[in-house]
Amino acid sequence: MRYPPLVSYKNEAEYRIHYETIYCQGQLKTFDNVFVRFRKRNFNHCFYRSTYRNGVKDAFDRKRAERIDWIKTTLEDPDAELHEGWDKRTKSYDSSRGWLW
Repeated sequence: MRYPPLVSYKNEAEYRIHYETIYCQGQLKTFDNVFVRFRKRNFNHCFYRSTYRNGVKDAFDRKRAERIDWIKTTLEDPDAELHEGWDKRTKSYDSSRGWLW
């Protein structure tokens, strides 16, 4: 898979606008025809990191944000390797919680 170039904006606000426009307002369709939309509140989960390694994401991570368009590319990639997601509540794999590799 060929990744798109890194995205370079001046500040976090511009990355947030990009995220909301591409991932929250538009409809993405995966290679296997599943429509995907993201919630605005998930921006911090995707593009923040924990500076104290305590699980609290407290700092914007520009390096992650520069790869913002890679999410869309991966979802649309027909050669992506599929994996089942882990459900920590039931402590088992759940095929309805898949993710791409």
